[in-house]
Amino acid sequence: MSDISIIKAPIKEEMQKFEPYFRDQLKTKIPLLSIITNYILRRKGKQMRPMLVFLSAKLNGPITESSYVAATLIELLHTATLIHDDVVDETYQRRGFFSINALWKSKIAVLVGDFFLSKGLSTALDNDQIDVLKVVSHAVTEMSEGELLQIEKSRKLDITEEVYYDIIRKKTATLIAACTKAGALSVKASEERLNAMQSFGENLGIAFQIKDDLFDYEQNALIGKPTGNDIKEKKLTLPLIYALNKVDKKSRRHILTLIRRHHKKEKKVQEIIEFVKANGGLEFAHQQMLNYAQKAIDSISIYDESETKTALIKMVDYTMKRKK
Repeated sequence: MSDISIIKAPIKEEMQKFEPYFRDQLKTKIPLLSIITNYILRRKGKQMRPMLVFLSAKLNGPITESSYVAATLIELLHTATLIHDDVVDETYQRRGFFSINALWKSKIAVLVGDFFLSKGLSTALDNDQIDVLKVVSHAVTEMSEGELLQIEKSRKLDITEEVYYDIIRKKTATLIAACTKAGALSVKASEERLNAMQSFGENLGIAFQIKDDLFDYEQNALIGKPTGNDIKEKKLTLPLIYALNKVDKKSRRHILTLIRRHHKKEKKVQEIIEFVKANGGLEFAHQQMLNYAQKAIDSISIYDESETKTALIKMVDYTMKRKK
C-alpha cells in the first residue's frame, strides 16, 4: 500500500464526499468564471490540506458537517493564495500546467483568486463557523506578514536563523496548523487537544518548508543540476544561513556579494550551491527537518493508537520523503 493510500484510508469516504461538496461552493452564473474554476478543479493536487482537516477531526471525534466547511474554507483560501502567488511571482506554470495568469492574464487571475477567497469566507459565515473562520483569518494575516518579511530580508540580506524560522512559521506552517486546529475545532475538541493539533500542524509545516528549501540544492532531473531558484530570488534559506555562519567574515562577504550582484548568473549560483554543500548546510538543514518532524509526532502522543493516528504519522513521513 502506498503512503498516500495509508494516509487516505481512515477518511476515504469523507474525501469522496468532499469533492462534490467543494465543487458546489464554486457554482457561478458567470461563464468565464465557470471555465476557469473547472480548469482549476481538473488540475487539483493531492489535496493534502483537506486530508489534514479530516484526519485531525477524526482523531478527535466523529466527522461533522462543520468538518466539511472547515476543509472547504481552507482549500478555497489555499487555492486563492496560489493563484495570487503566481501573479506576484510571474509564474506561468504550476504542477506542469499553465497557471491562470498565463492563460487569462494577471487581472483576471487576481479577480479569480479574490472570488475563491470570498467564497471561502461566505461558506464559513453561511454555516455559522465563526471559530473556524477566526483560525483561518489569523493564518491569512500571518501568511501575508511572512511573505512581506521575507521580501524585506531579501533586500537587506541580513536574515538570521531566528528570523528564518519566523518567516517559515508565518509563511507555511501557519496554514498547516490552521488545517489541524480547524479539523479538531470542527468536532468540538478540548483545549488540550486543540493545542496538540495546532502544535502538530505547525511543526509539520516547518519540516515541510525546510524540505522545500532543500530541493533548491538537489539535482533537478530536467536540467541535471540544482536549480538554485531561491538564490536567484535572493532568498536566504536555512542551508545557506548555516553555511554563512560557519565561515570567516571575508568568505561571508564574498558570498553575500555574489547573491546581491550576481544572483541571476548561473555559474555564480552554482558556486553558492557548492559553498553551501562544502560547509555542511545541507546536513544541518536535513537534521533540523527531522527534528521538527519528530516534534510533530510527539505532539500527538496524548492520543491512543489508531488508524487515524497512524495516517497522521505517515503524513509526516511522506513530507520528509517526497520528491517535489
